[in-house]
Amino acid sequence: RPLSSNVRAQDHMRRVIFISHPNVVISREIPVPQWPLSSLGRNRMAASLVQPWIQDVSAIYCSTEQKSIDSAEILARHLSLEIQPVRDLGENDRSSTGFLPPDEFEKVADQFFAAPHDSVRGWETAFAAQQRIVEAVGKLAAADGASGSIAIVSHGAVGTLLYCHLSGQPISRRWDQPSNGGGNFYTFQLSPMQVFSWWKPIDEIAL
Repeated sequence: RPLSSNVRAQDHMRRVIFISHPNVVISREIPVPQWPLSSLGRNRMAASLVQPWIQDVSAIYCSTEQKSIDSAEILARHLSLEIQPVRDLGENDRSSTGFLPPDEFEKVADQFFAAPHDSVRGWETAFAAQQRIVEAVGKLAAADGASGSIAIVSHGAVGTLLYCHLSGQPISRRWDQPSNGGGNFYTFQLSPMQVFSWWKPIDEIAL
């Protein structure tokens, strides 16, 4: 189902900013969804507060994972808004493997994107994760009653899958966010559906 089918007529041209959480504290002892932002991640998220689109944000949604909540709360405090956690904005389900060493994780992630309809080592498939994030974004945008831009603080893989949908591209890791530890964003509108750029770092301001 096209994402734009869930959008109200008055949401024409309304902007949405999709933000991937920045750097986290990686731990073998803590379940991945409970990893918090690192000090670097917090600093980078704070640096994003001077982005020119920040003051237009009137609603902040995030996943229920700790790193996403930590990131969204930094925006929310600055804008005096409440965060609105949505479970379906979560990262692709990797609970079957849990923590993987970085080299092994990258290999499995490559397989995840390369075979979208196949479950790699029990992970949620890329196709299923894409359907979930597309539907979640469409629903929250249709239900949101604010008038400004919507900020969605989520995760890199599902953000890439959403980007592929918005840009009309097949699922591919070539559209994945830069290798900077997360903390990137892109802006799009829902009606008519259009994405305005590839990922950009949250802590770099385009001149």
